[in-house]
Amino acid sequence: MMTGKSNWSQDTEPMGEINVTPLVDVMLVLLVIFMITAPLLTQGVNVDLPETDAPALQQNIEPLVISIRANGEIFIQKHAITIEQLAPRIKAMRKQKPDLPVFIRGDAKTPYGRVASVMSSLESAGIKKIGLVTEPRS
Repeated sequence: MMTGKSNWSQDTEPMGEINVTPLVDVMLVLLVIFMITAPLLTQGVNVDLPETDAPALQQNIEPLVISIRANGEIFIQKHAITIEQLAPRIKAMRKQKPDLPVFIRGDAKTPYGRVASVMSSLESAGIKKIGLVTEPRS
């Protein structure tokens, strides 16, 4: 039978501290997740972009990114492509999404002629507006 006495003695008090170890564990797991996924959020392939003072554009839709490396290689998002394949692929993509914005990420050391030929191919595919991606000046 239960008596009216509690197990607490007058010498013991309830612990008034919060154990933060589980909180720290969760925060470290989230930190690791963000550190792993953050590099994956960049679009296209790695190129050394030129620096400018232009303001950032606000986009609601994910754009189609065409990257040009310093050696002249062309990529749509992360897939390598030749200059001859560029216009037909862009036409096919624009049939599905006609308002899809197109951006060019050209390496700072890419010859201007290569960028001009990519822009010419895009124009032949019916693209009238092209954005050039740059890095903010440090």
